[in-house]
Amino acid sequence: MITGPAGRGSLVILANFVSPLAADLREEQILRQWSEQAPRKLWLTRPGDVLISPVPLSDPFRRYVFHRLGIPDGSVTVVVVPDTPHVPMPEALAGHGLLEPLRALVGERPTARLLPTALDEAAVALAADLRIPVLPYEAGAPSAATLRAVAGMNTKSGFRTVARSLGLRLPRGRSCTGAELGRATGALLDAHERVVVKPDRSAGGHGLRFVTRSERSPAQPPPPPDSHWVVEEYVDHTAAVSAQGHISADRVEVTYDGEMRMSGGSFAGYRSPLAGLSGPACGELTAWTRALGRKLALDGYRGAYSLDALSAHDGTLYALECNVRRTATTTAHALVSRLTGAGRPMPAWATGTAVAAAPLSFDAAVARLTGAGLDFRPGDAEGVLLYTDRPAGGSGWRYTALATDHARLTELEAGLAAALGRKDL
Repeated sequence: MITGPAGRGSLVILANFVSPLAADLREEQILRQWSEQAPRKLWLTRPGDVLISPVPLSDPFRRYVFHRLGIPDGSVTVVVVPDTPHVPMPEALAGHGLLEPLRALVGERPTARLLPTALDEAAVALAADLRIPVLPYEAGAPSAATLRAVAGMNTKSGFRTVARSLGLRLPRGRSCTGAELGRATGALLDAHERVVVKPDRSAGGHGLRFVTRSERSPAQPPPPPDSHWVVEEYVDHTAAVSAQGHISADRVEVTYDGEMRMSGGSFAGYRSPLAGLSGPACGELTAWTRALGRKLALDGYRGAYSLDALSAHDGTLYALECNVRRTATTTAHALVSRLTGAGRPMPAWATGTAVAAAPLSFDAAVARLTGAGLDFRPGDAEGVLLYTDRPAGGSGWRYTALATDHARLTELEAGLAAALGRKDL
């Protein structure tokens, strides 16, 4: 994990949210929406690093991040790659005349390494072009077989196949094509009151649909016959949970866990460490995450991955999917670890989106936090950070909060809502 200034050499941080690992590249709207979160990668930087972003970063956000990290303003180079529909972000560099300038930047950093958000073929090809290794691969880059395994595990069907082989408990379900989707959904509804229909390759809950017996109508418009889907029984649950693992050359470790905040089946935030789950269920989540990591390690994967699961009302745990890439929580965890400092206990932390009652500029939002006594400053033990740049419209502010425990986290989040003019988040 990248948690702070340790390690040698500069990073070339590739915020490749536009990647075929997460979604079909034809899904322009959701890929563009995900790309708006790319400025958060600035929290990973150190002096001399290069950030390749699909969106510009405002000057107020840069100053804000650099001040809290304690690094000089202007010590990080940001390369902005304009939106290019249907093209993986690394491939878009050449189309915009940015590849040669990037080569020059890397040439000034002889020990540079590439840190991609998603480990896809285009990212590895870029590293080869720049003649730098992909972090954290000892041999410089993953093999073609590893890339195929990673691509497969980032599908719902690929995960289900591997999970069954590892003995993970899954919701009942099946994979199918678009041509088979109606029949597959109907057959599962004969046995279950409610089912979940998922695009085979998607992230963050995008494209997910809940169907009940009284709503047996097929998807409108009908999906392409050759598209791929997974249909599963809906598990009535008390919590959606996730554990994050990391694979290095010599070990597989579970680095943190937490409860996911969901909205209509989509990821909306996270709170760590995990609380409220029974001891056996926590142990099972950890064991499953390690087993998944060992399988990925055998496939040659190195780096971050996560396992998502549901806790049913009777406490039974069901595995849902895995994300073999850096996820929506890895940067937040790295940020909190870095600000806490080596050798100190990891605080409780949370991410989410706070909606302001009226649009605010970035500096105005920071002023609201400062006025409420919430603004995190270097050396503080708790507080709230604006996790990414000013949102479109100036109202939905992504944040990271850290505190000594969950109770204090709740107080901070309530204070944030009040500071932004709302009764709740």
